[in-house]
Amino acid sequence: MRLGIDSSVAVTALIVAILVVPIGCQRPQVVNLGAVFTFDSVIGRAAKVALEAAVSDVNADASVLKGTELRLLMKDSSCNVFHGSFGAFEVLEKEVVAMIGPVSSSVAHTLSDIAKGLQFPLVSFAATDPTLSALQFPFFLRTTPNDAHQMSALVDFINFHGWKEVISVYSDDELGRNGVSALDDELYKKRSRISYKVPLSVHSDDKSVTDALNKSKSLGPRVYILHFGPDPSLRIFSIARKLKMMTHEYVWLATDWLAVTLDSSLSDKSTLKRLEGVVGLRQHIPESVKMHQFTHKLKSNTSMNAYAFHAYDTVWMIAYGIEKMLNEGINITFSYSEKLIQAQGTKLHLERVKIFNSGKMLLEKLLQVNFTGIAGQVQFSSGRNVIGGDYEIINVDKTGVHTVGFWSKHGGFSVVAPETRHTRKKSGFVSEEKLGNITWPGGGREKPRGWVIADSANPLKIVIPKRVSFVEFVTEENNSSHLIKGFCIDIFTEALKFIPYSVPYVFESFGDGRSSPNYNQMIQMVADGVYDAAVGDIAIVPTRSKLVDFSQPYASTGLVVVISAKDDNATWIFLRPFTIRLWCVVVASFFCIAIVIWILEHRINEDFRGPPRRQLITMILFSFSTLFKRNQEDTISNLARLVMIVWLFLLMVLTASYTANLTSILTVQQLPSAITGIDSLRASEVPVGYQSGTFTLEYLTYSLGMARSRLVPLESTEEYERALKLGPTAYGGVAAIVDELPYIELFLAERAGFKIVGEPFMHRGWGFAFKRDSPLAIDMSTAILKLAETRKLQEIRKRWLCNTTCAEKANWNPEPNQLHLKSFKGLYLVCIAITVSAFLVFVLRMIRQFVRYRRMERTSSTPLASWSSSPSLRLRELVFGFVEFVDEKEEAIKRMFRRSDDSSNNQSHVVDVQADSEVRQI
Repeated sequence: MRLGIDSSVAVTALIVAILVVPIGCQRPQVVNLGAVFTFDSVIGRAAKVALEAAVSDVNADASVLKGTELRLLMKDSSCNVFHGSFGAFEVLEKEVVAMIGPVSSSVAHTLSDIAKGLQFPLVSFAATDPTLSALQFPFFLRTTPNDAHQMSALVDFINFHGWKEVISVYSDDELGRNGVSALDDELYKKRSRISYKVPLSVHSDDKSVTDALNKSKSLGPRVYILHFGPDPSLRIFSIARKLKMMTHEYVWLATDWLAVTLDSSLSDKSTLKRLEGVVGLRQHIPESVKMHQFTHKLKSNTSMNAYAFHAYDTVWMIAYGIEKMLNEGINITFSYSEKLIQAQGTKLHLERVKIFNSGKMLLEKLLQVNFTGIAGQVQFSSGRNVIGGDYEIINVDKTGVHTVGFWSKHGGFSVVAPETRHTRKKSGFVSEEKLGNITWPGGGREKPRGWVIADSANPLKIVIPKRVSFVEFVTEENNSSHLIKGFCIDIFTEALKFIPYSVPYVFESFGDGRSSPNYNQMIQMVADGVYDAAVGDIAIVPTRSKLVDFSQPYASTGLVVVISAKDDNATWIFLRPFTIRLWCVVVASFFCIAIVIWILEHRINEDFRGPPRRQLITMILFSFSTLFKRNQEDTISNLARLVMIVWLFLLMVLTASYTANLTSILTVQQLPSAITGIDSLRASEVPVGYQSGTFTLEYLTYSLGMARSRLVPLESTEEYERALKLGPTAYGGVAAIVDELPYIELFLAERAGFKIVGEPFMHRGWGFAFKRDSPLAIDMSTAILKLAETRKLQEIRKRWLCNTTCAEKANWNPEPNQLHLKSFKGLYLVCIAITVSAFLVFVLRMIRQFVRYRRMERTSSTPLASWSSSPSLRLRELVFGFVEFVDEKEEAIKRMFRRSDDSSNNQSHVVDVQADSEVRQI
């Protein structure tokens, strides 16, 4: 039994040894590696030699694949997507584990989709299109830096020299378009931009290239970025030289295509002359033993370039990945695709194409590879691009191609190689960023400005306002010379002297010459490109800053309120403390109090009786004398005394307020106006003047909310003077004018009788307007600051704006407010209430006595004898009777009532007519 068990175990072990172990560990004798690229190209010729040499070196090294032969199958894509696809399928029929290439980014897009479908790694050593790194192509790897990396180096070079705008010239294909898109992204990070793009067809003729470059000459930027595939003819430089674009004003920067072209061909003197001053990038290949061995081995081939070195490293990278996969026991197997089998019978023979079953595993192993090749470190990032990649900055002059510096991603520019600089950094010695001497187009060493504002053939078009008023700021002489002059013009011309280059320009006036031009329209035309700049008394406001770029303000401004200061009524200055309405109410109050006191005192006070003339004089004198002294007449009734107490208190408050306000007026010599500044002007309803064409109308209506119907447009200083003199009540007149301080200063310097009230508000400045992102705006700002340091600004201002005198801030003191009726509203209400109450009590008392009096008359000996039968006449007799009753003395009425009461005890008693007559005579 024990022996039987041992036999079965032995048989099982034998089966496992025969079936399982060979499957997991068996190495293939041959592994096929495909390559599809353009053989007859600058990169392809060198790459083909490098790939063959790499395969030979891998097969000769027993430590790599350990006896497995690496076989390279190559097909020519002819730089064509159609031919490249055919070549790829021909190679795929041979069961390749990976494919190298292509060189063209256009072909790489198509082959990346094929690689994704058949699941084999596609490794390119030259397709630099950044979009190939997208998740759309998971099986695409790149052993050379993509264009986004070299565009970062190029933008750092542009920023290093302070250029802000460039013109890109590129091939109109995937390589060019996507490379320039990466350039645009990198420039945006540095706050720079591509101002103009010049796409060129791969098959464009000389005429189309000439037309495209000639069109770009009319633009300001002079920094050209060239991004193509390698071009042995270098014809774009020949055309640029014919167009006189290879002069000291221009900058020509090329991506690494130029270095590849020059490294792959012999450059004669004529070629160097065409390229004089061009700066380009070259992939930096560190000095190493491997690199020297490789170049020595292929010394007969003089067309080696950086991409050939990457091609060599690509073969080794794939070999290391295959080795890792085989060491982990992963077999290399292929299987048919059901969809491709259905295509059997077609001339393409797609049924022969198989899916690489271990493609994902090989891709994973390739991404883990990390070794030092002849082109540098080979290690992949998360985006399936090789990490790192330094560049040399090359410069072409008449003697040859020179390296003027190096660039690394984190180290910037240096005159020493990155590997040497890295060693110095470890030792603590790090130099600042710098480059060697560069020869620029034209043979000079001075850095070009990188842009040209204008030339004599196309001068800068500058718009100026054609003013009809305030011509001291800017004006055009109406004669044959059409000379432009003024305060703003002088500042502009003086500032140009501080700009270190020539700026040809021509002034063009804007306006009809009859009314002030609209400045917003003028700014809009600059924004639309009709004019290059605008010079004049242009206020810097937010709405305009959104359209154009302004220079540094050359004049500080702010809105101020100016009113008439002419004192035609100084004789009546004592009336100014109160408003007209309040004066009317005060005077009316004296008469009302006089009437009320007379009514309350007339029946009981002998001082308020007598002939009508005497009573009228007494009544008026009594009322007005309360202002100054004690009255000669005394009040007897309690109601009159109550009214007098309240009236005297009101009068005391009025007198004290009047005295204080009049003292203030006489002390500070203020104007008779309620306008003390913009706040009081905004709260009032008086008409306000403004200068037409300026931003003042927009500010007063939209910011302060003033009704447009209140605002009166004015054109000149003469209209300012006329409107202020007319005043707010006359047609065309205004109570105040709101305008910028420089205009008002000039107005006050020429005319007397006006003054500023309140403090300036909405502080702004005047500046020169330029098209958006114009470099001249920055240089002009610097020039204005230098101009201010030399006190030239003050001299120009004094010459144009202060011929007589300048307005001083001492004139800005606001006048005191007049006292209004509402200031005493509460006190008047109390006085009126008590007075009316006293009067009503008196009237009710009179009515009660009058009713008793009428009853007494009805009981007389001749009742109703004098009454009329008509109701209207009876009412009239009743009213007159009441008035006569009120006019009687209080003592006489009381005496009559006492007699009536005594006689009422005797019913037969008859009222003595003579007694009644006697009473009436009293």
